[in-house]
Amino acid sequence: MTSAVAIQPIVGTVLAVQANFYRVRLGLEAGGTSFPQVELLCTRRARLKKMGQQVMVGDRVVISEPDWQGQRGAISEVLPRRSELERPPIANADQVLLVFAMADPVIDVYQLSRFLVAIEGTRLKILIGLSKADLVSTEVQKDWCDRLLTWGYPSIPLSIRTGIGIESIRQQLQNQITVLAGPSGVGKSSLINTLAPDLDLRVGEISEHWRKGKHTTRHVELFELPNGGLFADTPGFSQPTIHCLPEELIYHFPEGRSRLAAHSCQFADCLHRDEPNCAVRGDWERYSDYLGFLDEAIAAQTERHQTRNPEARTKRKTNRMGADNDEPMLEFKRYRRTSRKTQQQSLEKMYDDLQE
Repeated sequence: MTSAVAIQPIVGTVLAVQANFYRVRLGLEAGGTSFPQVELLCTRRARLKKMGQQVMVGDRVVISEPDWQGQRGAISEVLPRRSELERPPIANADQVLLVFAMADPVIDVYQLSRFLVAIEGTRLKILIGLSKADLVSTEVQKDWCDRLLTWGYPSIPLSIRTGIGIESIRQQLQNQITVLAGPSGVGKSSLINTLAPDLDLRVGEISEHWRKGKHTTRHVELFELPNGGLFADTPGFSQPTIHCLPEELIYHFPEGRSRLAAHSCQFADCLHRDEPNCAVRGDWERYSDYLGFLDEAIAAQTERHQTRNPEARTKRKTNRMGADNDEPMLEFKRYRRTSRKTQQQSLEKMYDDLQE
């Protein structure tokens, strides 16, 4: 009597999503069976589509019916995710490398703070790279690193031209799935080309009029590092959206968390604005940023409540100048086509009335 041999599943990582196709990378050891380190162009099983199962970049997936010669396959299962980002849509990321340039364009402090608060919501580890360090003095580099350290974030000055900080970043990315984020024109693609020269990504230029970067990355894709690890170059965003409840916002600031750990506020629902005996309100650099983001979070929460409340008669709307206003909601009556039976009954009644 021969015993049945269990067939080990073939597992890979989704590197890119293109229309209805998925580029999947198989490892040296996939499901306990040795396979060549190859890529397959895969489709998604209809069962997954019916289930509403989305396949994201970074997903670990099970491949069925691989065609090794045609380099094709089908995704039959998506393995559980340890993390998930909505924007950019990436699964199983370990950390975020936020890149800002110290010159050309200069750092927008409020924009940097917004990025940090938005990334804090992902609960991923945050690395900060300060690019174009060769364009500023060592004193300026130190000032920026010291300033960010007071915010609660260590940072690394980087220079593609001189090689400053490149080896340190390379070690931080080893054996990790890293998401690169930051505004356009700060040198993310140049950094990737330095870390993985074989990729040769397109590098953008700086707008001469606005002194801001131009978008060069159009979609999300995972790339392999020569010394191990994967990273995703994401499209540059100037204003990332902050998704959190007003009472949760303070926990997106390391400075706020440290203050709450040292002293508690008098009220459990304290928003840290003008409440008495507040442990957070005080003289720290990003407190004004917190108040600005808090107004946004409160406005977003109000809009959600109005959307859910059928009695609401106003809605929050942002005009072209960026100001938020409450505008009356238009009311629409619902009209239904009269059924043929009702039409026939009406005609019969009209005929009877005329006969009388």
